[in-house]
Amino acid sequence: MWYWNRGASPQLIEQLAEQIPGTDKHLLADMIGTTFDTKLRTSLAGNAYIPDITYINSNNALYFTNEDLFLDLSELGADSVKEDYYEWKWNLGMTPKGRFCFFPVDIGPTGFFYRQDLFEEVGLPSSPEDVAAATSTWEDWIALGAELKSATGSFFVNDAQSIYLAVLDSSPERYFDKNDAPLYLQPNSTVRHAWNLAVAAIEAGITARIPQELETDRNAAWSSGLTAGNLGAAWSTQILEESAPGTAGKWRIASQPVRAGNNGGAFIALPYTCKDPEAAMRLITWITSPENQAVAYEDVQLFPSTPESFEQLTYEGDFYGDQDPLEFFSTAAKTVPTSFISALETSISGAFSRELLNVETGGKDPELAWSHTLAQAEKVLAKRGVEV
Repeated sequence: MWYWNRGASPQLIEQLAEQIPGTDKHLLADMIGTTFDTKLRTSLAGNAYIPDITYINSNNALYFTNEDLFLDLSELGADSVKEDYYEWKWNLGMTPKGRFCFFPVDIGPTGFFYRQDLFEEVGLPSSPEDVAAATSTWEDWIALGAELKSATGSFFVNDAQSIYLAVLDSSPERYFDKNDAPLYLQPNSTVRHAWNLAVAAIEAGITARIPQELETDRNAAWSSGLTAGNLGAAWSTQILEESAPGTAGKWRIASQPVRAGNNGGAFIALPYTCKDPEAAMRLITWITSPENQAVAYEDVQLFPSTPESFEQLTYEGDFYGDQDPLEFFSTAAKTVPTSFISALETSISGAFSRELLNVETGGKDPELAWSHTLAQAEKVLAKRGVEV
């Protein structure tokens, strides 16, 4: 089996190395580094050194065009445990041809992290319930951010990209439909709506203009109170705790506008060359069972895709006051919509991010940036033989 560091629980892998439950086989697990996708795609293309089992990250749509290189897990009995998982996560494992090739591992439901103390100081809504009620739309959320900025000088979030992604990741519609028709070209598309909201936030002055890759600056902004919020996934709870330990007890989490989205989360797949699919399937259902997803959360903080896991988990800590992030995000996960992610999306999404950054940090005209984004996307798709 191929996986990456912290992609699977070492404790569970150690047990599988002894014996895969229900079989007489055992697991040989190889941890692959940062070149994971490149190595897997190269192995599949060359039909050599292919693992029997492989983890695949949230970019599983990359493999849709080569879905025949993976087994349909429904034919191996996967549907017998379907009800154990969040439906939207299960559906993300379906290919455009309706084959279930990617089995759910973890998820990344999203919410709005904020500094309750800074909100309280200036008389803004400060409890998670009141903040959520005051920001039921993204327009209201931006307006509240402008109030906070005016009163305290603190930015609402570090960058506009987080807003763009939060809107997109919480929508049933993304860049393409299931026939790979480009939805983003429509004037009222979700992509255009997300772009417009991100631009509105920039123009309202509520983003600190700190790109996501500048981790040191990002952490300093959270620690100092320069930035009083963060649109993030469940895994952000640990990032905040480690990045701004001096702010313990001051953060809370509110529902983001409209509904929660999903950011991140992996899958497990069986390449067509798998030597013992039945044993491999037993491994998959064992390591991703509600009981073992609870173990994986305790071990490496993989947020479970099985609601039942949370009955076995308890959050210990006061970084978020008396609020329980596990309860918050397991509830938020119920509202994540089912969406379709096209294999083409990963080839053009970078253009939208780059041009939005040019607007935020370079002062580029938003409409000019949008037209340049569409031109870049068209050029990339043309190279892949797709006309738009």
